[in-house]
Amino acid sequence: MDKTGSTGCLTRLKQRAAAAPGRIGTVALLYGGTCGEREVSIASGTNVRRVLEKEGLHIHFIDTGRAGFVEELIATKPDVAFIALHGTGGEDGCIQGLLEMLGIPYTHSGVTSSALAMDKAVTKILYKDCGLATAAYVELPHGLRPKTTELDAILARIGLPCVVKPTCDGSSLGVSLPKTREEVEVALDEGFAISDTLLIEEFIKGVEVTVPVLGNWQEEPLALPVIEIIPKNEFYDYESKYADGGSTHLIPARITAESAERCSQAAIAAHAVLKCAGISRTDMIVSEDGTPWLIETNTVPGMTHTSLIPESARHFGLTDGELYLLLLDFALEQNQE
Repeated sequence: MDKTGSTGCLTRLKQRAAAAPGRIGTVALLYGGTCGEREVSIASGTNVRRVLEKEGLHIHFIDTGRAGFVEELIATKPDVAFIALHGTGGEDGCIQGLLEMLGIPYTHSGVTSSALAMDKAVTKILYKDCGLATAAYVELPHGLRPKTTELDAILARIGLPCVVKPTCDGSSLGVSLPKTREEVEVALDEGFAISDTLLIEEFIKGVEVTVPVLGNWQEEPLALPVIEIIPKNEFYDYESKYADGGSTHLIPARITAESAERCSQAAIAAHAVLKCAGISRTDMIVSEDGTPWLIETNTVPGMTHTSLIPESARHFGLTDGELYLLLLDFALEQNQE
């Protein structure tokens, strides 16, 4: 998008955000949950609540990890729900299904989109179907560890170092980067301790970036600025994502303008093929030849004070308040279709 187009788009988004409070009454802000990403969700929810209350909205803060939260949600009679939940139970279509049964519009992607994006193996199939590059992998389902000869065959195909990670968890929980066969065995032990399905994935060397995409997939969603991630640790693990100083974020990323455009188009394609709504964030590695290799698409990205989405939006020219108001407005728009 050229500078004129970008300026015009920003103006329209700001106008839409400014008009949003007139369409929004009570907001149920869902946070917490019971999975391993509970702390992150609490941080996201607390941050979103602070910002939206400054925008003058009436917020009901509902912890879905507490008994009786459904009754509390029903009693609130919200006009819209803002989902600040991550991982199992919050990003996998479960809470989305509940909200649809209750007839409550909600932010972010729908049931099917959420479930598909949560499963990294299924996501890779969809990436490939629309011509997007993604690393080779082998899925180990139902806690089935490969036998010695099977593991040797897998590593011969995938190579070392490789990536071992749960198929359906977020925030880099259980992710490791083994460099030897012995380290792969340890990584499998640790991975199966928290998930019954793992991926052994090819390691792609390059620049790690992420691209947020704003808008509902049926329209013309907008790729926000590409962010380069330089983790303090060996890779972008849990600590690098959420600890102060855990990583350095660079905007613009240190890649060519052509590569940045390829990343933006790839993120928009991922957003579309998964039928994402509101906001998504697609993580990728840019290899030496400029190819974006897609890792995963997050349908409920973090909104903590160190999170990438608000940072990219600010660089584009949107305040945190404008961003969250837009997500609420996109949710109401989805409900009208």
